[in-house]
Amino acid sequence: MSDPSSVIDDLHRESEELDRLVGELDAGQWTLATPAAGWSVAHQIAHLAWTDHSALLAVTDAPAFAAEVEKALAAPDSFVDEGADAGAALPPDRLLAGWRQGRAALEDALRAAPAGTRFPWYGPPMSAASMATGRLMETWAHGQDVADALGVVRAPTDRLRHVVRIGVRARDFAFGVRGLAVPPEEFRVEVVAPSGELWTYGPEDARQRVTGPALDFCLLVTQRAHRADLAVRAEGADAERWLDIAQAFAGPPGGGRPAKGGTP
Repeated sequence: MSDPSSVIDDLHRESEELDRLVGELDAGQWTLATPAAGWSVAHQIAHLAWTDHSALLAVTDAPAFAAEVEKALAAPDSFVDEGADAGAALPPDRLLAGWRQGRAALEDALRAAPAGTRFPWYGPPMSAASMATGRLMETWAHGQDVADALGVVRAPTDRLRHVVRIGVRARDFAFGVRGLAVPPEEFRVEVVAPSGELWTYGPEDARQRVTGPALDFCLLVTQRAHRADLAVRAEGADAERWLDIAQAFAGPPGGGRPAKGGTP
């Protein structure tokens, strides 16, 4: 994606949608537990604010971001939770204001980034478009946790295209991070967008295939729902295995969510 404007626009819209969800919460609602163990609604927003700040450093101050990476390497199992805990301890109005200011600053920095620039990250370097896509995926996924905690059903939008794309591109990572051999063949992925459009990836004649609604695919690859509760289907042994381990996010394998009908 050479011009990042469209995905930055979609990131803005996704953030605004989540802002409308939390902007009028009372103090008690900020403490509601979300499906992520140990994390409240406040933790979810604090995590987004913390990650936005890291992304802003990556775009605008590489040495400062390098220092953040050193902190992460020193405490790989706890640095994410520590960042969320610190933000969640703030009064809700300060947490909300900080998240708003941080994401606005990141948006401005991404729009101003020179074309072709790549920025450091916790994984491979990222372009402005990739950085915005990653932030959109995280905003949508953690927004889902917030919605679940509040008992809200969100209407899906075609902004999910960005989450689908990350999930498809992260196929090899999902296998590799678990020490599994990466399938040698490309997969065919066909998902139906909220608008009804068909989004396709990979060779049309591929033997390994994944099909289903885009929303369900996104819930799967962000590990916000168990496969047994979703209408995503696979053809081929490698595709079947992928659906059991898929993840769109960097880092170690996630624990996922239990199936609503019982233990996965």
